[in-house]
Amino acid sequence: MFGRLIRTVLKRLMESILNIEKGEFVYIVGPSGAGKSTFIKMIYREERPTKGEIVINNTNLSSLKERQIPYLRRNIGVVFQDFKLLTSQSVYENVAFALEVIEESPEAIKKKVMDVLDIVRLKNKARFLPSELSGGEQQRVAIARAIVNQPDVLIADEPTGNLDPDTAWGIMDTLEEINRLGTTVVMATHNKEIVNTIKRRVIAIENGRVVRDEARGNYGYEI
Repeated sequence: MFGRLIRTVLKRLMESILNIEKGEFVYIVGPSGAGKSTFIKMIYREERPTKGEIVINNTNLSSLKERQIPYLRRNIGVVFQDFKLLTSQSVYENVAFALEVIEESPEAIKKKVMDVLDIVRLKNKARFLPSELSGGEQQRVAIARAIVNQPDVLIADEPTGNLDPDTAWGIMDTLEEINRLGTTVVMATHNKEIVNTIKRRVIAIENGRVVRDEARGNYGYEI
C-alpha cells in the first residue's frame, strides 16, 4: 500500500507530517510557485527533501540508492500536463513501452495494454498516432501508460491544465474510475471548479508549507 506515513518538508520551511492512505484521492492546491510540483517530484524521488523524510511502504526515499529508484517507480505512475508521449509510436506502442522496459513477455504486454486501453476508453484507437488524437485522448493515453504496471499510486501533475473544460471533466471521470479500482491518486491542480465540485481531500501549499489539510475541502484561492 501507499505508505502509512508520508513525512516531508517542502524544500525549506516548516516541517509537516502527512499521512496518505491506500485508496485516497488527494488534491494538491496552491498558488503558482508554492511547491506543488516539488511535492509531487519528491514522492517519486525526482527531488529530495532538504530535511525531514518521505516514507512509502516503509521505505525512506532519501536513503534509496540511484539503482533502486526505477524499482520504486514501478509502483508509482506519473501523468504530466504535456503528456510526454512518443510522437512516432502508436497508442499501443506508447503504453506497451512501460512494460517493455521491465521485460514483460509479449503475451502479457498485449493483454495488459488492451485491458488498460479499455479502462481509458481508447481500445478502438490502439493503432493511432498521438497526432491523430485530440488533447483529451492524448492525456488518456498518458494515463493508460502510467497505470499499465498496476501501480499503487498515480501522481497527476496538472493533468487537465492544457485541456478545454469539457475534456477536463472527461479526464476526471477516468481518474475517478482508476481510484475506484483501488489506486491511490494524488493530483496537483489549479482547477478550482473541479476541486469544488468533485469533493476530495485537499492539501494546500503556500511558500513551501502545508497550510491546510481538509478531508473534503474547497480550492480556497481566487484564480
